[in-house]
Amino acid sequence: MDVPLAQQEADRPLAGARVLVTRSPERSTGLVSALSAAGASVVLLPLIDFERAADQHALDVACDALGAGAYSWLVLSSATTVQVLAAKAAERGLTLGSWLPAATRVAAIGPATRRLLEANGVRVDRVPSGDQSAAGLLADWPAGTGSLLLPQADIAASRLAIGLRAAGHDVTVVTAYRTVDFPAAPERRLHMIAEADHDGGKAPVAPLITPGSAAVEIAKGRISAVLAASPSAVRRLAELLPDQPFVLVAIGRSTADQAAALQVPVAAVAADPSPAGLVAAVIAAVRPGLSCAPP
Repeated sequence: MDVPLAQQEADRPLAGARVLVTRSPERSTGLVSALSAAGASVVLLPLIDFERAADQHALDVACDALGAGAYSWLVLSSATTVQVLAAKAAERGLTLGSWLPAATRVAAIGPATRRLLEANGVRVDRVPSGDQSAAGLLADWPAGTGSLLLPQADIAASRLAIGLRAAGHDVTVVTAYRTVDFPAAPERRLHMIAEADHDGGKAPVAPLITPGSAAVEIAKGRISAVLAASPSAVRRLAELLPDQPFVLVAIGRSTADQAAALQVPVAAVAADPSPAGLVAAVIAAVRPGLSCAPP
């Protein structure tokens, strides 16, 4: 039985589209699956990578205090930070879930961060109820006192720490990892655990392309949309593609704000950083007249 054209468009709204994702393969599994299910072909252009923090002593001191129950809250804003802490727990012969004291409450920004924490046996006590960002977490955060640990990237904005201090907390900020241009030095590169494919199937394999090839493909109109996952990815895109217009889809407001600061037009902003939310944003950018939900 033939499937009506309208149903085909609803099932595969990105059929014929080619999407460039600026993430490494191990961080793109769920997104590649979701885009492929929507009909898109995906290519990967990893732009940023992660290295161990230069000051491991400061990180270890904070981790030892965390394990000893010195902090009332642990706030995590990225899945990468969760992986760093899980590795620190493993160095101590423990899992992350068994290492964190029961009295220490945990806040997470973003569904990927929450999923990884829960997969490591950690109960998540607070997440943003609205925008999955630092601003969203601060909007919900009640005034109070207590010590709080905020491990984060070396280039993380100070907004979250400032807001938590304004709410009354004694905030310890420690660098958990460094963000560098891809690829990181092998001897310093963080070992990243591949994302799970939450659809339960085997994720399609998306080919990698080089920055030079990406520039050529974009110039020839062979890339329907470029999906930037972070402000640092936008900065790298602006460096690699000066004066080259492209359809940019931003993951979150901070990424879109960075694009605006660099005068890079944004076609769509994902309201939700989940794979389904990102697919919806790509559909809005590539098929603006199509009103359908992502698969």
